[in-house]
Amino acid sequence: MRDLRRTNRSVLLRRLYFDGPLSRQDLARATGLSPASVSNVVTELIEAGLVVEAGSVESDGGRPRVLLKTAAGYGHLVGVDVGETRVMVELFDLELTQLAKADLPLGDGGHDERAVVRHILDGLPAVIEGASVDPASIIGVGVGVPGVIEHGPEAVVHCQTIGWEGVPLERMLREGTGLPLFIDNGATSLGQAEMWFGAGRGHRNAVVALIGSGVGAAVMIDGSPYRGAAGSAGEWGHTTARVGGALCRCGSRGCLEAYVGATALLERYRAAGGPGGADEEDALAGLLADQSPAAADLRADVAEYLGAGIADLVNLFSPERIIIGGWAGLLIGGRMLDRIVAATAAYALRQPFAQTRIELCRLGPEAVAVGAATLPLAHLLNTGGDPAGAR
Repeated sequence: MRDLRRTNRSVLLRRLYFDGPLSRQDLARATGLSPASVSNVVTELIEAGLVVEAGSVESDGGRPRVLLKTAAGYGHLVGVDVGETRVMVELFDLELTQLAKADLPLGDGGHDERAVVRHILDGLPAVIEGASVDPASIIGVGVGVPGVIEHGPEAVVHCQTIGWEGVPLERMLREGTGLPLFIDNGATSLGQAEMWFGAGRGHRNAVVALIGSGVGAAVMIDGSPYRGAAGSAGEWGHTTARVGGALCRCGSRGCLEAYVGATALLERYRAAGGPGGADEEDALAGLLADQSPAAADLRADVAEYLGAGIADLVNLFSPERIIIGGWAGLLIGGRMLDRIVAATAAYALRQPFAQTRIELCRLGPEAVAVGAATLPLAHLLNTGGDPAGAR
């Protein structure tokens, strides 16, 4: 009975969160639950503060129907993006409206795990105090990190490109905070956010490509991320684009990341005579605007390699959508999406390509932090807001 109650709460809470405001009658029709069950569960959710009334609508000949929605102020969510050059910590309300942000450059410590943990733990009180919220209102802290996340009794991170081998990130963070922690791959977190609120909304099967200094992807099948047996599915950047090709940061050769990742691309640009500079975003924007023959050749290479890589995703998964995100992906796609789509068409099988649409991420270059915040949000929705399961 307890499991059935939690399931009913979850079904109704998810429906209100994604489709509200809705009336009790709307909820009964949409979920198949009896009007009595809907009424009982809604009463519980209102008493818990998770659901509030949101006006009314006229009914057919009867009394006006009261509309319901989830309460944005019920609690708060923290999303953390462990990026290539900085740690971003952001605080949101339940509707994912950003309330505070801490941008913490990694500096000379780079991706030393202790430096990263210190930045996260420094960022948490900064955003909580910055938004003047009660720490007890924090539903959870989602952390998006690069690499493979081993989900055992505690989350352990493996990422060759930044030198992390079996880093017990969850244990290290728990030594400095008692807040609930949810740790996942950054591309997977971004994928969930895009499916819920962005270009993937309304679709069940999509691939969300995250292109920054490195390259990853979230393969969303029937609305959920595909993780594989070891949780390592989605390392698209380390599929082979060219046998015996350029050296990749992971130590292998010919990886797609070595041709379309911003770090590798800008190294080739500098080798071809392009200007240096510490800021990768400015340097990549310069490459995309540079009218020299060397820059034009590099752009042509990027379009073809990225198109070929996307064609592999089309042929393997036949998704409804392929969504290009990440700060570098949005810059490149914003200037060359037509060329990327044309290259994809040249390498992909015609029938699955015809069923796929390629577009840009709608949540912006900082979407990984939003995606990370959906990790505790998903747990809240899946438990039906049950305090015993949610906090």
